[in-house]
Amino acid sequence: MLVADDHPGVVGHLHGLLSAAAGMTVLTGTETVVLARRHQPDVLVLDVATSGTEKIREVLRVAPEVAVLVYTARADDESVLTAVRAGCRGYLLHGSTDEDIVRAVRGIAAGEAIFGQDIAPRVLDLLANPGAAGPLPKLTDRERALLDLLAAGHGNAAIAAELKLAPKTVSNLISALLGKLGVPDRESAVRAVRNHRHPGRRSVP
Repeated sequence: MLVADDHPGVVGHLHGLLSAAAGMTVLTGTETVVLARRHQPDVLVLDVATSGTEKIREVLRVAPEVAVLVYTARADDESVLTAVRAGCRGYLLHGSTDEDIVRAVRGIAAGEAIFGQDIAPRVLDLLANPGAAGPLPKLTDRERALLDLLAAGHGNAAIAAELKLAPKTVSNLISALLGKLGVPDRESAVRAVRNHRHPGRRSVP
């Protein structure tokens, strides 16, 4: 895993904590994109206050299998939603217990989405009310292709074969797409895009 933060105290604490956890090898550094491309870590831990959410998108472009955990002091809705839309799989605030940090790292490495207890209720509210989050974000060509395959009813294995990607990469891309659209599941993602393209037409749930 890779820890990227500009605060030496935070980096030192996370490095010591996660290095002591069974089965974890920890790298640290500030050249986040370069290190992610070179080492392809299972998990990236970063602070959006210093790295910015665009760094998440940059990392996922060069290392799409990386699961991103945001560990930050920023607790405002805009920071949380922007990070989720950028593709993070977890969001913890400074002050989280060591147990919560280790659990979050292991959880998102296993494909889960992990949010701190102060963040989770707002994430659920934003996902339940995607219209409150503003206009539909611009999708990349790969995201549009992924959405078309989801709309056709393909499962992850079929999508992986069609796009020539690893199944884990497809799983991460789908999670990132759902976060970017601000919806809870793939069916809602398809409906959100259809409603955006045809605002006068109501989708049947």
